[in-house]
Amino acid sequence: MRQPEYVRTVQAFARRELIGQERLLDSLADAPLPLYGRFAETGLANWWLPKEHGGLGLNLEESVRIVSELAYGDAGAAFMLFIPVLTTSMVGWYASEQLRKRYLSTMVEQNGSCATLGSEHEAGSELARITTTVRRDGNFLVLNGHKAYSTNADFGQFLVVLARVEGSTSEFLAVLVPRDTPGITVDKRWEMIGLRSSGTYQVSLADCRVPADNALAGNGLRLLEVGLNASRILIATTGLGIARRIRDLCMEYAKTKSVKGAPLAGNAVFAAKLGQFEMLIGVMTNQCLTAAREYDAIAARPDAGEEFLRVGTLKSALTTKMFCGQSGWQIASTASEMFGGFGYTHEAVIGKLMRDMRYVSIVEGGDDVLRDLVFSRYVVPVSKRS
Repeated sequence: MRQPEYVRTVQAFARRELIGQERLLDSLADAPLPLYGRFAETGLANWWLPKEHGGLGLNLEESVRIVSELAYGDAGAAFMLFIPVLTTSMVGWYASEQLRKRYLSTMVEQNGSCATLGSEHEAGSELARITTTVRRDGNFLVLNGHKAYSTNADFGQFLVVLARVEGSTSEFLAVLVPRDTPGITVDKRWEMIGLRSSGTYQVSLADCRVPADNALAGNGLRLLEVGLNASRILIATTGLGIARRIRDLCMEYAKTKSVKGAPLAGNAVFAAKLGQFEMLIGVMTNQCLTAAREYDAIAARPDAGEEFLRVGTLKSALTTKMFCGQSGWQIASTASEMFGGFGYTHEAVIGKLMRDMRYVSIVEGGDDVLRDLVFSRYVVPVSKRS
């Protein structure tokens, strides 16, 4: 089946800019690297932004196909290019029309980026324990706090900050904050184990003042749940792209490696392992596409924002991320053994791919956190939920 034009464009970009550039992409070079500007030249930057704001309006199923090809080349590049979907989905459904027009349209015009500031060191995955606060001061909101991990925050055009209403233990807001607002300090860029071509930062906010109308409509924690649906499905998809790359690397290696005087490609044990890889990759593909279609079915509704608030965290987003992280790690770990000692060196691409794969089961909720969510939201009967 012939691939859509946008997929062929991304495949060409990956071949030209990512594959074969592993040393540069794994070097913690300044972010964003020039390659992100070159991606914008393909016309696909922020491909999911709606047509009403000048974007291409591609849906999440189409995004899965794009991200799989990007991650095949480099998962860090894929992550940095798609992670703004977390922020823009919250803005798109829950910001005022004025804010949407101003910030989403500008993102399209300038091929820009944005970031969400949610996680904190002490709170960890328990976001209800965050200490960043927001208080009302006349017609303004004032934010103070420290945020631990935020990808693209240093160069994003705007941030959505999750904060607890000062004086309350249960009220939370998601507030749009322009990146050039006084009081925002990028404390450092984290030296990540994988995805090293992306940029993840620690950020402080000191008396950041924005108009009160910059608050998104609804409980901030619930809005974040909604935004995480799309990004979790695409994080799972990066695992798919990495797994596909690992499978192909193993086949290339098998053409040159001999075992007991015969090519590795003809070895029954090797063939069984690659057969297992192919099975897992097929299921990962189907799982990502199925979850994306469920998301798209809601997103296409005229009351999408309200329906997402009602549903909250999609079961398919949780299970897809868990399954792809676990299956991808099984593939990466098994493949590394095939390469022997060479696979445990920095000269072997498989080492980088292993480190990149590990993030799928860690960011935006580790597997144990997501298992608990699946249990509490989808296993425990509604009548017995606290």
